[in-house]
Parts: sequence; structure tokens; C-alpha cells
Amino acid sequence: QVQLVESGGGLVQAGGSLRLSCAASGRSFSSYVLAWFRQAPGKEREFVVAISKSGGSTYPADSVKGRFTISRDNAKNTVYLQMNNLKPEDTAVYSCAASLMLGPVGVNRYPQSSSYNYWGQGTQVTVSS
Repeated sequence: QVQLVESGGGLVQAGGSLRLSCAASGRSFSSYVLAWFRQAPGKEREFVVAISKSGGSTYPADSVKGRFTISRDNAKNTVYLQMNNLKPEDTAVYSCAASLMLGPVGVNRYPQSSSYNYWGQGTQVTVSS
């Protein structure tokens, strides 16, 4: 089991940057695939980006390619989301998620919210125009 706590959200103007952090408690942090999702009011939860257990591979959604970067520090039990060139449509509650993803891991599993067993409470990101 693992507990996840996000931080770093806030209000930023369009074109600005934010870095979100997700701190995990528990053992075997490096055994988990980690991801960021977001949900805007009235919309479905949307996949943002995932990172492999080792951190060697990342899987960004098309909507954030070139703007958002995920990274992890397994020694600190923390995953980050660096968000650059923010747009008003990025406004949402951002949540981190974790999954052991046992067995064969195909790339199609990473964007699916059903793949993740553990979720943080979320942090609000608001981008003004």
C-alpha cells in the first residue's frame, strides 16, 4: 500500500509555469508505475502523463507533449510534474496515481485510470487568461 499527497498547485497566468509534487509514503516506491491525471469541472478525468517504475520511460498525452514533463526521484519517494506554457484549458484538479502493474506491461495500460489502485487527493491548478 502507498499513500500519495500532492502539492504545488495554485494560480498562474497563461504562459506561466508550475511544478507539482506528489510525495508517497510506504515501502517499495520503485515498484510502482506513477501517473498524473486531471479533472476539470463537468468533465471526465483525463490522463496527463505516466512514468515507468525505473523512470526510464514516460508516456505523455498528446495534449501536453512538449509542455509537461514527469519525473521521479525514487530515493525521495516523490514524483513531479513540471508544467510549462500553461493555458487556461489546463485548469483542473491534478491528481497523482500509483499502480504496481504486475505482469506484462503494455503501453496501452498506462493511460487507463482503471490501471491505478492508489490516488492522491488532488491539487488545484488554475490558469488565468
